[in-house]
Amino acid sequence: MNEALQVLYSTVYYVVFNLTLAVTVAIQRDSYLYWPFILSTVAIAALVLRYSANATTGPDQRSWRQLFRDYCGRELWWHRSARADYRLYFANALVLPLVFGWLMFSDTQIISLIDGALGRQAAPAGPAADGLASRLAYTLIFFVAYDFGRFAAHSLLHDIPVLWEFHKIHHSAEVLTPITSFRAHPIDLAVMAWVPAFTTGIATWSFNQIAAGPVTAYTFLGMHVLIWGFNLIDNLRHSNVWLTYGPGLGKWLISPAHHQLHHSYEPRHLGCNRGFDIALWDRLYGTLYVPAAQPESFRMGLGDGTDGQWNTLWRIYAWPFAGAMRALSNFFRQRWARRAP
Repeated sequence: MNEALQVLYSTVYYVVFNLTLAVTVAIQRDSYLYWPFILSTVAIAALVLRYSANATTGPDQRSWRQLFRDYCGRELWWHRSARADYRLYFANALVLPLVFGWLMFSDTQIISLIDGALGRQAAPAGPAADGLASRLAYTLIFFVAYDFGRFAAHSLLHDIPVLWEFHKIHHSAEVLTPITSFRAHPIDLAVMAWVPAFTTGIATWSFNQIAAGPVTAYTFLGMHVLIWGFNLIDNLRHSNVWLTYGPGLGKWLISPAHHQLHHSYEPRHLGCNRGFDIALWDRLYGTLYVPAAQPESFRMGLGDGTDGQWNTLWRIYAWPFAGAMRALSNFFRQRWARRAP
């Protein structure tokens, strides 16, 4: 009886604790939904929507009431796709710590693995290692490595058929809201965590060897200062607010409009703009599509007519595994066919 009560207590505690984290996300500094990021998103969106120029009529003449109805109305925020996003957000809050928490690792663990493989111990921090120049350089290098890791992970999810079966959950979204950032299968989220951990771990270890000791990046409110700055605008990536950086800067930085086009299934947009903040990776990989100043008309989703079928938790969690098995079967079938005499 005591064991049963202990299991019940542990289960209730786990559910209440993780759901509380999900509900209080606005006060968690490491979340896209941290309250300063939400406020900045609303403020920037309001300015863009109210004063953006139209090619024929000039500045947008819609009233604030009209803008609120168009961008904050029930048709967007209570769309069947948006409701699926909400359900998945809370479901993942319970599933991820239980099933995948033990598989997660950080850049510090990668550093320890490298040191262990080389039979070294981490060098102690010293004034020379943590000086102004070193910290500035490391702050930038860490951010570049982190952003490249996210780009690399995102490209793997697109280019490897087995992984695409899990990532297509995200692209099945029929509308975009900031919660769509969390519309992802746990396998998708795991890949997006693993690769940046490797890239930042390797970058940090390498920098520490040059600096002869550990170096810390500049932070703001507990978050890397550059990541914090980009998070002020990154929520607009999953929105219908068209914000570009222009044709020049758009070749170097990923604007919200870049990512909105990433969700398009028009032939000219397929697989484009996989980066998150730095556009250089897409330029080198040949996937950069710089958005025009005026909003482009495009259809969003998977393009196979199945978008509306991905809005139940059972299908979101189970269907990708079936698709991955088919992708693996096709891969081996093709390999065997090529080897056949």
